[in-house]
Amino acid sequence: QEYAQVVRMLGNGRCECFCYDGVTRLGHIRGKMRKKVWVTAGDIVLVGKRDFQDEKVDILHKYSADEARNLKQYGELPETARINETAVDQAMAGDGDDDDIGIDFDDI
Repeated sequence: QEYAQVVRMLGNGRCECFCYDGVTRLGHIRGKMRKKVWVTAGDIVLVGKRDFQDEKVDILHKYSADEARNLKQYGELPETARINETAVDQAMAGDGDDDDIGIDFDDI
């Protein structure tokens, strides 16, 4: 078992999960959680690796934002973990002040 973050939802109970060992795997929401627990992009989840398929994991538990913050505080999650941020939020945060398109109006 390992912690992961949901990168994006793929539909049909599947999602792309970034496991904190540095590998992105295909996650499958187990049937017990399927209609009861709503998993969205950016959520921190507990996944179980499959012995026979290394590229697939089963989502066992979804952590709330408070639980994920506690896990980060206890050192279970790395310091670089972003709680409840989607890939779009992470891409927007990485841009910074790179809105320059290369035109300098002072030279004209």
